[in-house]
Amino acid sequence: MGRAKITIVGAGNVGATCAHWCAAAELGDIVLVDIPMTENMPKGKALDLMQSSPIVGFDSNVIGTTEYGPTAGSDVVVITAGIARKPGMSRDDLLSTNAKIVSSVAENIKATSPNAVVIVVSNPLDAMVQQVFKVLGFPAKRVCGQAGVLDTARYRTFLAMELGVSVEDVSALLMGGHGDTMVPMPSCTSVGGIPIRRLLSEEKLSAIVDRARNGGAEIVSLLKTGSAYYAPAAATAQMVEAIVKDKKRLIPCAAYCDKEYGVGGYYVGVPVILGAGGVEKIVELDLDSEEKAAFLKSVDAVKSLVATTTQLMGG
Repeated sequence: MGRAKITIVGAGNVGATCAHWCAAAELGDIVLVDIPMTENMPKGKALDLMQSSPIVGFDSNVIGTTEYGPTAGSDVVVITAGIARKPGMSRDDLLSTNAKIVSSVAENIKATSPNAVVIVVSNPLDAMVQQVFKVLGFPAKRVCGQAGVLDTARYRTFLAMELGVSVEDVSALLMGGHGDTMVPMPSCTSVGGIPIRRLLSEEKLSAIVDRARNGGAEIVSLLKTGSAYYAPAAATAQMVEAIVKDKKRLIPCAAYCDKEYGVGGYYVGVPVILGAGGVEKIVELDLDSEEKAAFLKSVDAVKSLVATTTQLMGG
C-alpha cells in the first residue's frame, strides 16, 4: 500500500507548520504549494523540512511548488491560503480577500484532485469552507473546516492551567461558528471523567469560556505582526491523521448541516465522526435551552457571513 498524498495550500506559518507536524508523524508524502509570486519559498521550506528527517526519523517525502501539477491525485488537501489577521482586525475583516483566494484554490483542486477530502483552515472559517464547497461541487462529507479541534484545545488548555492537571485528562466540546459566538459546552466537559461543574465555580468557568472564545485574538495582540500557527497547524494535522488512518475520531469540526440541528444548509461547528470518507457522521446532541439558544445565535452569525460572501462574490 502506498503512502497517502497530502497537499497543503499556503506555505506560510500555518501551512508550513502543518507540513512539519504531518511529516514528523509520517502521515504521508507532502506537497507544499504557494502562489507563483513567492518564487522558490515553498521549495526552500520543503527542503529544510526534509533535511530534518534524519534527525527526527521520518521517511515522508516533502516537496514545495508554485504549481498544482505536483499536487494531482492528492488524498487530502488542506487550504491555509489567505492573508492573516493583524492587531485590531477581526476574522470577518478578512472576508473579501480570502473568499477570492480560496475560490481560486478550489478551482485548482477540483481539476487536479477530484477525489480528495478537503480541510479548510482559512479565515473567516465558516464562510470560507462554505465558499470552497460551493466552488468544488464535491459531496459535502468530503469538505470540512478546521476550527473545533483548535478551539477545544484552547478551552482544554485553559481548564488544565486553572486546575493544575494534565491536559490529557481534560475532555471538552465546543460547537457553533469559529469566532466570538462559538459555544463551549460545559455539559460535555470533564476532567478525568469528573464533570467540570464539580471542579470549578460558574464564575471561573465563564471566564475560561470567554478566554477560549477570544483565544486567537489574544495571540494576535501578543504577537503584533501575525496570528497563531502552532496550535492551528497541530489541530489540522490531527484531522489529516483521522482521515489518512481512518481513525473514526469523534471531534468537532465545521461540517455541512442540513436537517441536523435545524441549520438548513450551512457549515457550522458540530461533533462529527471523521474518517477516510471525511465527515462520515454528524453527531446530534440533545441541547438544553441555554445551549440551543447560544448555538442558534452562532449559526445566525455564520449565515450573515455567508450572505455577505455571496454578495461580494457576485452570487
